[in-house]
Amino acid sequence: MRRILTALLTLSALVLVDAGAGQTARVQAAQAQAPARRGAPRAAVAPLPPPPPAFAAALDREAMRWVETTLKSLTDDQLVGQLIMGRLDSTYLSADSAAFEELAALVRDIHIGGFCAFGGVEPVPAVMLNGTYGATILGQPLELAAILNRLQALSPLPLVVAGDFEHGVGMRINGATRFPRAMAFGAAGDPALVREAARVTGVESRALGVHVNFAPVADVNNNPRNPVINIRSFGEDPARVGVMVGAAVEGLQSGGVVATLKHFPGHGDTAVDTHLGLATVSHDRERLERVELVPFQAGVAAGAGAAMVAHVELPAIDPQPGPATFSRMVVRGLLRHELDFGGVIYTDGMQMEAVNALAEPGEAAVRAIEAGLDVVLDSPDPRAAHAALKAALQSGRLTRAHLEGSAGRLLAHKARLGLHKARAVDLDAVMTHVGTRAAADIARITAERAVTLLRDERTQVPLPTPRAGKVLYLSVLDYPSNWRIAAPSRTVIPELRKRWGAVTAVELSDRTSAEELELVRAMAGSYDAVVAGVFVRASSGSGRLDLATGVVRLLQDLSGAAARRNQPMVAAFFGSPYAAVAATALPAVLVTYDFGDYAEAAAVRAIAGEIPIQGRLPVALGDGLGVGFGLTRPGPAPSGR
Repeated sequence: MRRILTALLTLSALVLVDAGAGQTARVQAAQAQAPARRGAPRAAVAPLPPPPPAFAAALDREAMRWVETTLKSLTDDQLVGQLIMGRLDSTYLSADSAAFEELAALVRDIHIGGFCAFGGVEPVPAVMLNGTYGATILGQPLELAAILNRLQALSPLPLVVAGDFEHGVGMRINGATRFPRAMAFGAAGDPALVREAARVTGVESRALGVHVNFAPVADVNNNPRNPVINIRSFGEDPARVGVMVGAAVEGLQSGGVVATLKHFPGHGDTAVDTHLGLATVSHDRERLERVELVPFQAGVAAGAGAAMVAHVELPAIDPQPGPATFSRMVVRGLLRHELDFGGVIYTDGMQMEAVNALAEPGEAAVRAIEAGLDVVLDSPDPRAAHAALKAALQSGRLTRAHLEGSAGRLLAHKARLGLHKARAVDLDAVMTHVGTRAAADIARITAERAVTLLRDERTQVPLPTPRAGKVLYLSVLDYPSNWRIAAPSRTVIPELRKRWGAVTAVELSDRTSAEELELVRAMAGSYDAVVAGVFVRASSGSGRLDLATGVVRLLQDLSGAAARRNQPMVAAFFGSPYAAVAATALPAVLVTYDFGDYAEAAAVRAIAGEIPIQGRLPVALGDGLGVGFGLTRPGPAPSGR
């Protein structure tokens, strides 16, 4: 099995690295030219402080002594507390507030081992009929760094802080860099882009006081109806996903943070969102070794320091019902023994319904640690988890040697991160390390190279409409709620208007009435071209993946009418590429595998013919649209010719 894996990864690496060598050089050139493109020199600033050191490959003697001495000194309360990771929001928090006092109490009372930093939430009205408000907001970088500095100062032991920064720190924190989703990197096909984006994520994380990134996603997404992984995966080819996972591990850890392989042993071929219920991976052992486990083995080989176990059933490994979170055969047997993984193993969030419905917080924590996990993440009740683990230790259900094994691994990570020497971060360095223009260039270049052209039946890409022509833009949403962070089409619309003289923008969704759909159908003929931006999310907790039937019928009708009157019509799909499978009536289709400003700007530039189109499908979308498919367009001719 391992010989086969090695051969597959070596072959895929050769193919991808060879294809990406020229691309990497162009990335560097684009970065060097970035200030000139913007027409203004960079401001003179003081020299940048050095980036954080890489996550150390091994402990030196001083660090080993610190780990050994600290482990021996732990009381039962402290030992148990090290195995619990709480959560905090990254919005402003007064030291004289109930919320901060609760965080401080977790440090003081249960000796919590660390926290996971999220963005923020704001209260919204719980109303019927118009429940379109989104409560989730981005956190703030200086606020996060300041909160963490204060908590570190309160804790006798250094806290380890994690972030769920799958596609960059900007996924949670305002002003930081938000890279395209993993599947966009899969379409771009260059491991060097993955490595550099991951390194930047590591540097930005450490500048804020975050030490562990819950990434990369090592799942192989081969189920089009997967409602929760989807574009978070690099693709469906196990070897290619493995190459990208290995590059992400190397980049993150060279940037100073611990990389976490998730969601072990593979969440890609499920149709249930574990935020809502328990999913099952029903394949036999041979299939698991050939598909699901390949990227995880690649990540282990690359030296990943951590792994996260999914709340999924795996009957081929453990016939007992229940999630892998509670399975010794999956955690100790498969991950620790067979894959020879020696790093820290985290649970997935313990507030997720897949596990929360099976046991009370205290019992769930004990069962997870019994199975061989090291850290209980985001328990619904950290105090109950602490009390139950302490009771299990005192009763003999859990031995001290078992808990010391987990705590020792966590303390070793803290030492490899240098936290035994220094915990606080320099607030002045936040502005120099977080959200740089060089990082933004990597995100932009990746988004542009990811754009994949699936269909162009009437050669409408680039759009032939004169710049003075009238364009009808349809912003087509799966549903209009929970778009608080990245409002759809906020970049497409102004970018289209920069290029065409008259753009009318209309939003459609499952809340659009039949009368409104009919109005759009009637008005479309008065425009010189129709452009559609189609937004379909695979969102945690939503369980949805489709467009409304009436909206789909409208797009089909507009496509037929456009063909009869020789009217150009182009659709760009944002988010799930699988949504494009049903769009057979559309004459020209692009996919971007992402939401947000970079994806939207890249799509417009592709439609306008300003960039080459060269993305390749990292997942199969049906007949004739297999992995690796993609029509190409050369982009503009070089100036001077």
